[in-house]
Amino acid sequence: MQIVSLPYSLNSAAAFQAVADLPAPVWLDSGRPLSSGGRYDIISADPLSTLALTANSPEPFSQLDDLTCELCPQERDSQLPFCGGVIGFAGYELGGEGNYLSADTRATDLPAGFFGLYSWAFIADHQLGSSHLVFHPACPPRQVRELIDRFKAVQWERSLTPKAFRLLAPFAHELDARDYRKRIERILEYIAAGDVYQANFTQRFSAPYEGDLFSVYLALRQRVAGPFSAYMELPQGSLLSLSPERFIRADGDSLRTEPIKGTAARVSDPIEDQRAAFTLQKSPKDRAENLMIVDLLRNDFSKLCRSGSVRVPELFQLASFANVHHLVSVVTGEIHGDASYSDLLAACFPGGSITGAPKRRSMEVIRELESSPRGIYCGSIGYISSCGRADTNIAIRTFSASNGRMTCAAGGGIVADSDPAAEYNECLAKVRLLLETAEQFLH
Repeated sequence: MQIVSLPYSLNSAAAFQAVADLPAPVWLDSGRPLSSGGRYDIISADPLSTLALTANSPEPFSQLDDLTCELCPQERDSQLPFCGGVIGFAGYELGGEGNYLSADTRATDLPAGFFGLYSWAFIADHQLGSSHLVFHPACPPRQVRELIDRFKAVQWERSLTPKAFRLLAPFAHELDARDYRKRIERILEYIAAGDVYQANFTQRFSAPYEGDLFSVYLALRQRVAGPFSAYMELPQGSLLSLSPERFIRADGDSLRTEPIKGTAARVSDPIEDQRAAFTLQKSPKDRAENLMIVDLLRNDFSKLCRSGSVRVPELFQLASFANVHHLVSVVTGEIHGDASYSDLLAACFPGGSITGAPKRRSMEVIRELESSPRGIYCGSIGYISSCGRADTNIAIRTFSASNGRMTCAAGGGIVADSDPAAEYNECLAKVRLLLETAEQFLH
């Protein structure tokens, strides 16, 4: 493994621009300095090989494991999260097989999953204040030299000049308020009948666009940056994720997941905003909703973790973002030595915070009542490194873009005492800043 030091800068957008012309560029974005909680920015491009998955791909995470194994393992460095490996996304529909659902083959704008095998990365560590280029031994020497030249030429203090982007119409809502409420009422009937305890219901918003998507990503980042954000271009389109939620981090055998469940809209008056946060933290409904998902994730972890290792060190912690307050909990565990991160994804995917409980039945209800497949929304974006580390997000606050159309989605967990009108308002509160920011580019 070769490591080259670079000047440290918070301007990771400039680092991405240095390689944006290469195939399949990706930026796993900490959101710094606009958002706290994220430590690393990881940028790469030009993968050695790629894997595109469909919703009916057999054993998709086994195929991901096969791709990961194409790079020889590297020794773990305590300061490097990524030493070459796989970066990409798994869409929500890839979780059907593992939860005994038939494949949802309705059309989506991007593949059901897409991963690249990347032999190098630019890494900015915002905790240590350092930046490096990291090259796996599989990276061709000619590419190593070219990348060093590219990054040494970056003008770190120079602001980027945005390229042209415009939205051609406002975002269309998949459901109106009446239809949304009717579907929530149907979920409440399922809950009353004992079919599910909680089901996460969502809807999509879409608009036509033209121009440079990276420009709108930077604008979104200014308003709603999250610690698990990502921007990725692939042959079929692009992903723009401003996610606040981690799915699963692995460091050797140690695992950590941080489910979000429980939401309150931010308000402009500081005292009222503080009151909204306090009310959320004490809300029996939101705490119960969060606890159901914690129990589900404890169960998912237990499938592959050592007996007695699964713990819940944090419950109902308040996390505040630009548009909403959330309740966040933490579940940890120690994975069996003979299990891989891909095995863990297969066992836990999709994340319980965006399905409901019990998972299989809630996913059946979601399939019945949602008008379209989720695609990348509520899937995961992240990396699996050859050095034994991995990290993924839950792809909420996320746009997909393809064939001149941008799509995002929002929703929430429905429980027995959910109010349909309030759930509709919560859905719009979650997506409001995203849509408003993109619609500033209306012409």
